[in-house]
Amino acid sequence: MELLTDRIKDEMKAAMKGGDKFKLGVIRLILAAFKQVEVDERITLDNDRAIQVLDKMLKQRRESIKQYGDAGRNDLAEAEEAEVRIIQEFLPAALSDAEIEAMVREAIAESGAASIKDMGKVMGLLKPKMQGRADMALVSQKIKAALGG
Repeated sequence: MELLTDRIKDEMKAAMKGGDKFKLGVIRLILAAFKQVEVDERITLDNDRAIQVLDKMLKQRRESIKQYGDAGRNDLAEAEEAEVRIIQEFLPAALSDAEIEAMVREAIAESGAASIKDMGKVMGLLKPKMQGRADMALVSQKIKAALGG
């Protein structure tokens, strides 16, 4: 199985050859984030950990998009949205709403969750399965709705 980091490095080479400076910049940010984790944690990234890093980068950008939108800085929000699209290229296919809802119901049944107090149990079951494939804030909202919160 090809490592995600190798695929991203190949994309970086393609962006260099193609003269796509914006994509090249985003890929360099991704690789820098990977390197930071490798140095901080003294590990070599595997695909699961790389997906966690990319997921964190997406979350940061979504928060920035919201803040820029609230401040009326649509130019900056659009740049962040473009970065989100590039980061998403390296993540597994996103889950549909129906798939997320089915997984939430399954996790609630599996954990025996009865109220909003049991949300942590449900989230603990879902996070490894959904990492990088769904916005966890959206998943959290769906769990709350399902548990009557």
